[in-house]
Amino acid sequence: MTDTMKHSLLFAAVGLLIVMEGVTDWGFFSGSWNSSLVILNMGLISAIMALGVNLQWGFAGLFNVGIMGFTALGGLAVVLTATPPTPGAWSAGGAGVVMAMVMGALTVVSAVTVTKMMPKGRSRALVTIAILVVGFVIYRALFDPAIGAIEEINPAIEGNIGGLDWPVILSWPVGGLLAAGAAWLIGKTALGLRSDYLAIATLGIAEIIIAVLKNEDWLSRGVKNVVGLPRPLPFEVDLQNDPAFVDRAAGLGLDPVLASTLYVKLGYAILFAVVLLALLWMAQMALKSPWGRMMRAIRDNEVAAEAMGKDVTRRHLQIFVLGSAICGIAGAMMTTLDGQLTPGTYNPLRFTFLIWVMVIVGGSGNNFGSVLGGFLIWFLWIKVEPMSLELISLLTSGMAEDSFLRGHLMENAAHMRLFTMGLILLLVLRFSPRGLIPEK
Repeated sequence: MTDTMKHSLLFAAVGLLIVMEGVTDWGFFSGSWNSSLVILNMGLISAIMALGVNLQWGFAGLFNVGIMGFTALGGLAVVLTATPPTPGAWSAGGAGVVMAMVMGALTVVSAVTVTKMMPKGRSRALVTIAILVVGFVIYRALFDPAIGAIEEINPAIEGNIGGLDWPVILSWPVGGLLAAGAAWLIGKTALGLRSDYLAIATLGIAEIIIAVLKNEDWLSRGVKNVVGLPRPLPFEVDLQNDPAFVDRAAGLGLDPVLASTLYVKLGYAILFAVVLLALLWMAQMALKSPWGRMMRAIRDNEVAAEAMGKDVTRRHLQIFVLGSAICGIAGAMMTTLDGQLTPGTYNPLRFTFLIWVMVIVGGSGNNFGSVLGGFLIWFLWIKVEPMSLELISLLTSGMAEDSFLRGHLMENAAHMRLFTMGLILLLVLRFSPRGLIPEK
């Protein structure tokens, strides 16, 4: 069997699992097209995240454990771009926030300029500290009253500055730009670190980003969440009240409620698939280009590449920004699909560990492998719990209903997710260490 045939069969098998979720009602399959399309949509988003991580790790060997932070920045972009501005927020504190941000930037630039222009010594240290302290005091004097005024505006429903009221699809590239900007700042300071220290640094910075989103109510409403975000597709209730749509659904023999949910989910699937295919095509073109060959040469032997005149640090920064931007786009898409931004739900297990499992299982260094891993691992992540419940019910069918052991096993079926992910990772690393679709 050729590699192309083998890889095609792997994709066909994952596609068959998703289809069986929609048409089959036995075992751990639900027999619901709603459930099948939900898995498909999140699988598309997960595949995009895995593609971004594969660019960083598979192309350049950068161990980024801060995926969660870049995904969250993509979600924040939806709030700042697509939501309408809060009435009175800009007049109450918008100018103060902008002035504070400008002051903070000037403080950092001034401190960096002093360290470059003055000779190393005690005087330079004192001047730098004085600039930072004075700049921080002025920054807080401008910032604190401004955000206080913004957060006092109808805090139960608003209390944040709002957005630009642009079409929500425009927030997807904005999410990529926001994540790319953060990645550039992080990369300028952290990419000189060894791989294990880089992992620690990116994880810590991601936690800082999440902490900012949770605590800065003026920006993202913090843990109060931003709900009712705009959508690129109509609401289901609007479709159900549309006589033309109801007639079309009846002509197909579908209930209007079911037809409306399927219509919206299928619309999201088409939009997400277009983005995934575009990014996959660009990643493939980059991989086959001289730039892609150079990146893999740097990954395999930095010393040799540097001896050939390649600027390793600059190229690492370049691909770190690109991969993070893709994660930001995926984060904006996911927030659009959810219709809300909930900073409290971002955690390393879901938005870092699981994405790395997708890349490793699919095949790091191979874009198609990362896409396959995204779909496969997400399907298992969703379906392992009902499968575990079915299995435990079968194994304990002879026990009494009030049996302690039976109840304990049923209550802990959800933990089989973690066990299954670890087991899959171990099996793949043992029998196919380069992934299901390895790099050529």
